[in-house]
Amino acid sequence: MSDERDEQAYAGTAEGQGPVKIDEELARHLANKREELFEEFEIRDGFPSEVRREAEDRTTDIQAEIAEELEEDYRTDHRDLTTCTIDPGDAQDFDDAISIEREDDGRYHLWVHIADVTHYVHPGSAMWKEAVERGSTVYLPGYTVHMLPPVLAETACSLVPNEDRLAHTVEMLIDPETLSYEEIDIYKSIVHSDERLTYNEAERRLDDPDSDLHEELSLTYELAEALHEQRKEDGSLVLNPKRDRAHTIIEECMLKANKAVTHELQWVRGLEAMFRVHPQPTPEEWDKALQEIQELDGVSIPADSWDDPRKAVNATLEQAPGRQLNKIQWAVMKVMPRAKYMNDPFGGHHALNFEIYGHFTSPIRRLSDLVNHWIIYTDETPEDHDLAALCDHASDRQKDAETAERLYKQFLQEVGLDPNAVNSRGLEVVEEPDEADDLDREAAEVDPEALD
Repeated sequence: MSDERDEQAYAGTAEGQGPVKIDEELARHLANKREELFEEFEIRDGFPSEVRREAEDRTTDIQAEIAEELEEDYRTDHRDLTTCTIDPGDAQDFDDAISIEREDDGRYHLWVHIADVTHYVHPGSAMWKEAVERGSTVYLPGYTVHMLPPVLAETACSLVPNEDRLAHTVEMLIDPETLSYEEIDIYKSIVHSDERLTYNEAERRLDDPDSDLHEELSLTYELAEALHEQRKEDGSLVLNPKRDRAHTIIEECMLKANKAVTHELQWVRGLEAMFRVHPQPTPEEWDKALQEIQELDGVSIPADSWDDPRKAVNATLEQAPGRQLNKIQWAVMKVMPRAKYMNDPFGGHHALNFEIYGHFTSPIRRLSDLVNHWIIYTDETPEDHDLAALCDHASDRQKDAETAERLYKQFLQEVGLDPNAVNSRGLEVVEEPDEADDLDREAAEVDPEALD
């Protein structure tokens, strides 16, 4: 019976359902719509030949180059650490991995390993120039426009299992009571991922005490859940209260690593960098959002939470009927200013309730992280770059990418496709029209991660 339940559970996942099937005519319509959006928002799909050649040259003998790096003796060898990646089932590259241990005194010892992209992509190179132009990877449902050439992003810069890879490690000793950093160290490393887990597989491992990595995942979740609860108590806005354990692990570990790097950049080294700033709504805008939420059927904002709008939203989401989740999220998102990149961190990140914050954990898909990798390693901003202008450019490119994604999702709905299903399962073109799936048109209205 247990095997039967496992099969039924798997059948309900994106991996179990398989790709969404469409016919050739619909595939042409989707391609035409993408081209229209790429032209409107100046999104560069294919890579210039010079960039492709450079990427291919940098991936000719990955393991030999890693062996040379080991001989240089300036990288920390972390290949003995138990390490894994956790990503969506359809992920094509893996730019972050985690390791964890509990010290004898109870402290959490957390390592977040990030692909060392700047070893391959650096100022002056064709790939760097192209990444600056693009600003970020663009994710349309069923179609990805990469910031870096896939031949590099999916090989040398991907922390694939059972192979040595170059990384940038953020090592943290965390107090089990206060959850504050006791030590932070950021350095170049070499890692060896033991497994590539999907979110669903990580959930299964957490449920099975006899499975590989169960102990490590359980310890990581213990820390992540504590960090999550502390953030909520401190006033961090949590728009998705139903997030599963695997997503909580990745979200909290990456936030903790990003905060550690930001702390190092600002308070230890005093360096200019690409910080993530999120302005707060006016009191009148917050009042408007809370009033709209309060008027929803079956929804009531707890009386003791009105002093801090973010805590009020968190408390409401936890007890509101599931049917009202999107409406509550949308009421908040409508009054939220757009987060942006700035070389001055002050003003903080309102949604997260962080005094200062910046990105570091996704250098394969975000320009800000790539630039911050270079700054943390070299102790200086990239030569010939005005960092303030670079921040404005990255913010603009992100806005264009998000708008293109929203318009493409709307188009999918218009032609009878569910953007969520396409996003999680991918697309497959079939020859016969009657083989295509008849899918719901319903799609999520809000992306709570857009504020990060």
